[in-house]
Amino acid sequence: MATTGKQLFTTLEADGTLTVAVEEVSFPDPTGTQVLVKMEAAPINPTDLAILVGGADLENASFSEGKFVASVPEPYNTGSKARHGMKLPAGTEGAGTVVAAGNGDAAQALAGQRVACVPGNAFSQYCIADASACLPLGDHSAEEGASAFVNPMTALGFVENAKIDGQDAILHTVGASNLGQMLTRICKEDGIGLVNIVRRDSQAELLGGLGATHVVNSSKDDFMSRLVSAIDDTGAFYGFDPIGGGKSVDTAFRAMEQVAVSRMTDYSRYGSNQPKRMFIYGRLDTGQTILSPSYGFGWTLSGWLLFPFLQSAGGETVGRMRKRVLDNLTTTFASHYKQSVNLEEMLTREAVTDYREMKTGEKYLVTPWS
Repeated sequence: MATTGKQLFTTLEADGTLTVAVEEVSFPDPTGTQVLVKMEAAPINPTDLAILVGGADLENASFSEGKFVASVPEPYNTGSKARHGMKLPAGTEGAGTVVAAGNGDAAQALAGQRVACVPGNAFSQYCIADASACLPLGDHSAEEGASAFVNPMTALGFVENAKIDGQDAILHTVGASNLGQMLTRICKEDGIGLVNIVRRDSQAELLGGLGATHVVNSSKDDFMSRLVSAIDDTGAFYGFDPIGGGKSVDTAFRAMEQVAVSRMTDYSRYGSNQPKRMFIYGRLDTGQTILSPSYGFGWTLSGWLLFPFLQSAGGETVGRMRKRVLDNLTTTFASHYKQSVNLEEMLTREAVTDYREMKTGEKYLVTPWS
């Protein structure tokens, strides 16, 4: 017998009308390796915001209980053409209790357990998830386990990627984010050099309290000289950037090149041949990525996504990463939330306009049954 419950959906029409609403739906019984999870907590990650709000005009949107309707202007609407007319669920990850399981051994082993999972529709009272995408949480609460996948595995993925590429230092352009704090702890534990860029003194103090040794404040007049010094100290010619738009990557490359040129013994019109690599893993700024021809030719800019990395890393590496997350869920990989909201509350004007800002340290947690 099917289970009924509330679930959030987001729909963008060809004319740019975005509707995000909570609906009552039926959830099928799990089969095979599937489990039915009664969701207890799910974070609103930056990756979720693309389909939740995108470039929507929230100032002129209409809000009612459990629903809002907004207009998505150009060029954002055309840029989302592939989803026009599609009613999409939302919520990358979350945690809850397995209340039904398919007949597969892996599913049956999870029956009755609290798990973290990555169903892609976590803003819901129930979710169908595959057993392979579930992490048993043991005695951990749903809130502790709600963010057990995306940020922890991404931060670990950065370090694993660096090690694969023979790097022993990393630059991170948003150091004080939830993910950035995890990365700081991981690098300290693993002996990896880390250069953190922050925007405020309070963020620098936060990271210093976590043991960070190279934290550079981009709002200071001496930012560039301090960034160059930090890269020189650590050898961080390899970095990750979730901003995407603007000049954050360009700034990192320019600082890396200054260090590289200072180490050259002979002049070259082409700049240094020091390999410099940056990965863009998010779009906090949806504007153009601006690069300037000022750092030679020894640079590479790539995109970085978690799931393709995990597929390439292999089962043994992923298993080791998942175990490390679970063993350190309340320490290295602890997440903190500004506010908890239920499904209806997350669609109020106040909440949407707040979490859309993606301010550092102000993540929202959705608790579907509250």
